[in-house]
Amino acid sequence: MKCPGCEEMLVKREVEDNLEVCTKCGHHFRIGATERLELTLDDGEWIELDSGLASTEPLSFVDTKPYRARLEQMQKNTGILDALITAQGTIGGHPALVCAMELSFVGGSLGSVVGEKITRAIEKAIETSSAVVIFSASGGARMQEGAISLMQMAKISAALARLDEAGLPFISVLTDPTTGGVTASFAMLGDLNIAEPGAQIGFAGPRVIEQTIKQKLPEGFQRSEFLLEHGMLDAVVERKNLRDFIVCSLDFMSRNGKEV
Repeated sequence: MKCPGCEEMLVKREVEDNLEVCTKCGHHFRIGATERLELTLDDGEWIELDSGLASTEPLSFVDTKPYRARLEQMQKNTGILDALITAQGTIGGHPALVCAMELSFVGGSLGSVVGEKITRAIEKAIETSSAVVIFSASGGARMQEGAISLMQMAKISAALARLDEAGLPFISVLTDPTTGGVTASFAMLGDLNIAEPGAQIGFAGPRVIEQTIKQKLPEGFQRSEFLLEHGMLDAVVERKNLRDFIVCSLDFMSRNGKEV
C-alpha cells in the first residue's frame, strides 16, 4: 500500500500493527467506527445502544439512485443500519457513552438516525452520570434528508446544553474528515476539542472558499495543526496516545467540577 503522506510503499501488516498509522511519516489513515471503540473503551468492550434505528426515508429522495437503494447498499456493505455506533462502557474506569461515526456509510453524514442516536446517548449519559465522547468523521449533513437532517444540528446542541447543566463532560474528537454541519454543531462544542494529526476540519471545502473569496488559502488550511495554531482546537493527539489523553482528561475533569 502507498502512503498519501510520504508517497512511500508500506507493508500493510506493519501499518495495521501501528494502529493504521504510517511507520515512516506518521500519516494517520482513516479507520472505522468499530476500531475507534475498540481502541478507546476499557478492554475494548461495550454495550451497543439503539442498533435497530434506521431511516424512514422521509423525502423519497433520488439523486443518482433512490435514497432507499443507497441505504440498503450501505447497510449491506457495513453491517450497520446508519452512520454511527453508540457504545456504553468505561474509559479508564469512568462511565462513558461513546459515539463513533462511520465514514463509509454515506460519508458519515448526519441524518435523522445519527442525530437521534447521539441525542439518546447524551440523555443516557445524564441519567447515568456518565461522560460523553464523540468521534466525528463526516462530510456533514445528509442532503437526502433535507431540513430534517439540518434539524439534528440544533437537536444535538440542545442536548449537549443539558449535559453541561448536569455538570457532565463532553470530549469531542475530530478525525479526518470532519466537515459541514457536523463541524458547525456538536463537533466544536466539546469541553475539550481534540483532533488527530492532519485531519481535515472545516465547514465549506477549500475549493469553494477560494472560489468565493478569490484568494489563495494559507498552507495547511483546514488541517488540525492549523486549527490548533489559530485557537480552534485544544490539542492535536496522535492515535497511539489518544486513549491515554482521554483518560487523563476525564481524571482531571472528575477532580475539577465534572461528575464522572
